Amino acid sequence: MRLNRTHVTEGPVGPTLIRLVLPMIGGVLTMMLFNLVDTFFIARLGAVPLAAIGFTFPVVFVITGTTMGMGIGMASVVSRAVGEGDHRRVAEITTRGLIFVVVLVLIFVAGGLWLHDRIFALLGADEALITLIHRYMFPWFLGVPFLVIPMIGNSAIRATGDSFTPSLIMIIAGGVNVILDPLLIFGIGPFPRLELQGAALATVFSYFITFAAASWILIRRERMILFRVPPLVGLFETWGRLLHVGFPAVLTNMLIPISGGILTRIMAGYGPQAVAAFGVCVRIESLVMVGAFAMSTVMIPFAGQNFGAGRADRVRAGLRFGRRYCVIISLALWVVLAFSARTIAGWFSADPVIIEIIRPFLMFVPLSYGGFGYMLLVTASFNGAGLPRHAMVLFGSRLFVFTVPLAVLGSYVAGIPGVFAAMFLGNIGSGLLAHWMVGRHPALVQE
Repeated sequence: MRLNRTHVTEGPVGPTLIRLVLPMIGGVLTMMLFNLVDTFFIARLGAVPLAAIGFTFPVVFVITGTTMGMGIGMASVVSRAVGEGDHRRVAEITTRGLIFVVVLVLIFVAGGLWLHDRIFALLGADEALITLIHRYMFPWFLGVPFLVIPMIGNSAIRATGDSFTPSLIMIIAGGVNVILDPLLIFGIGPFPRLELQGAALATVFSYFITFAAASWILIRRERMILFRVPPLVGLFETWGRLLHVGFPAVLTNMLIPISGGILTRIMAGYGPQAVAAFGVCVRIESLVMVGAFAMSTVMIPFAGQNFGAGRADRVRAGLRFGRRYCVIISLALWVVLAFSARTIAGWFSADPVIIEIIRPFLMFVPLSYGGFGYMLLVTASFNGAGLPRHAMVLFGSRLFVFTVPLAVLGSYVAGIPGVFAAMFLGNIGSGLLAHWMVGRHPALVQE
């Protein structure tokens, strides 16, 4: 096996993390843009197809959120085995984990196709919309294996310390999706006009590229797949270890849309323009937090490998570096956003009411992103070290101890500015809680 070349248990901590995070930024951006690209082109078909694709987002999020959670479990368990230097164990975990993913995929595909009409009727789609949704979701469900398996596989590759290859795969797949979307949706050149079905096929073909590339790397380059039937006892033991980290991570992912829905409901009390402005604010926040999201992704294998190697001192050093990284980036972003707030808001809407709601958000809330980012890094480190309950408590506290309760209070006291103040305090509060939790578990060794 070739895993030694990507160990992150040696060398200067800061440069090692920067080496890992730079390619991840491109990968994270690509993941964010996948659905936005589909939405952009489908919007050109009219309001009804756009409404149909809107109904698919909750279902897609549940599947991708579950996959990302299990990917965290895979990265955590594999990276600790890499840090321990047990290369055969790495291959066993990866192989058994992918078998679990195949089982998961079969459940997703069978359940999605069987319950399709009932799911979307429950979400509020009428019969005509369900027929339209089916054109998108039928090929999408059949293509789920090409989404789920490489996402888990890429997590295993990142666990070896290689963040460049998975990011490159995702960037290439995203580029293919951008090219194929207009060709298959609108029927440009020799391609048939398939509209929603074309958008789904473009996405599935892009996912197939990631599937083929990740499979080749895992099998041929890294030799992380064993072609033999694993014993049932070992199989279930590995699945239990994956679920130990992965299941809490899945639950944590599910908290995000719940809290987002609550905040949107609060903003809806101030009218549709407030909801539109809040949606823009959330999208801007996602984009400017890319650096922190990328760093948190690479902190899982970094913490896992060093934990497995008995180098908890490097995990602590990585968190100190990450804290400075998040604070510096937060301050730099705040300066840019605060001084360009009106201009940036104008890019998203010409409505002066919407602009005046977005502007104070950009002038105030980004100052707290250092706390948000550090919370993400500590959460990732807990997951990498095999402490998923700590990670879930920390992430959940940001949403349901700080942000949501404070938003309810802030809305009552000060209206929309009160909601933004709650988001600011939620970020700062979760960062301080993360700092306290690291202080209580400085070695990240015992729960």
